[in-house]
Amino acid sequence: MHFYRVTDTGLELSEGDRTRPSAGEVAIDVAAIALNRGESRRAVHGGFIKGFVPGWDTAGVISEIGPGTKAPPVGTRVVARGLSGGWAECRIAHFEDIAIVPDDVDLGDAATLATAGATALGVLTRNGPILGRTVLITGASGSVGQLAIQLARLGGARVIAVTRSKADRESLIELGADQVLTDLENAPHADLIVETLGGPSLVRAVNLLNVGGQIQSLGWSAGEDAVFSGFDTLMKSGGTLQGFAIGERRVGSLLAQLIPLLQSGKLRTSIQLRRPWDELLEAAVAILQPGFRGKAVLDLPDRD
Repeated sequence: MHFYRVTDTGLELSEGDRTRPSAGEVAIDVAAIALNRGESRRAVHGGFIKGFVPGWDTAGVISEIGPGTKAPPVGTRVVARGLSGGWAECRIAHFEDIAIVPDDVDLGDAATLATAGATALGVLTRNGPILGRTVLITGASGSVGQLAIQLARLGGARVIAVTRSKADRESLIELGADQVLTDLENAPHADLIVETLGGPSLVRAVNLLNVGGQIQSLGWSAGEDAVFSGFDTLMKSGGTLQGFAIGERRVGSLLAQLIPLLQSGKLRTSIQLRRPWDELLEAAVAILQPGFRGKAVLDLPDRD
């Protein structure tokens, strides 16, 4: 089989033996790969060790089931997430990191949910229902932010979206944002702040919590330190500041909730770039460019 592997000269398309699943795992013939900024940045700029096969988010068809594994049968269409091995014709995934994809759902759309969708749903539901609450989302134009807006609205929250791009206002309103701001200076207080920027944005967010509110910090794209002069405001409000990352969490149950929303049209993905998988490296470079919105998807050749 073919796969992208890190070599001394960079990321290269290589060939090797087909991977086989162990107990608790399934093998998936990959049909679509969705790229994420984190993995793409490391692949482009040399952040992986030699021999590593990157790839988090994929969708395809189960081709083999590991011994004693309770999984959907061979031939089932699934979306899957893992911390490696996704940039390949066949990848291995834990059976608790997959969800069934109905025939009328595009596998490329499904693949975009594996990390971004699971992160958005996981952070919004981490501490209970959001019905009737105010949710503020920074970096709202990003893939996690766009999905979080939609899911927060579906959960019955009032949604405040913050983006530096004025051009994104209308599209974020269409996704379900009640209000779109370009900074936090005049932002209203919120019960939940999904903070994706880090640095000074995180510091300002602390002062915007309602009594008993919470900040979920899940990104640091600002590239600056967060310098707090004190936590008096946070202490007075009784609020909390927590870090959140999907990391090694099993995401199958989250994906199983997201796929029906995608199927019914209640949840929209945003694929901005779709190319054959032999253009993976070029796509990884493209999504790192300033102003890129949404997701990039690579399609593998049909095996029929």
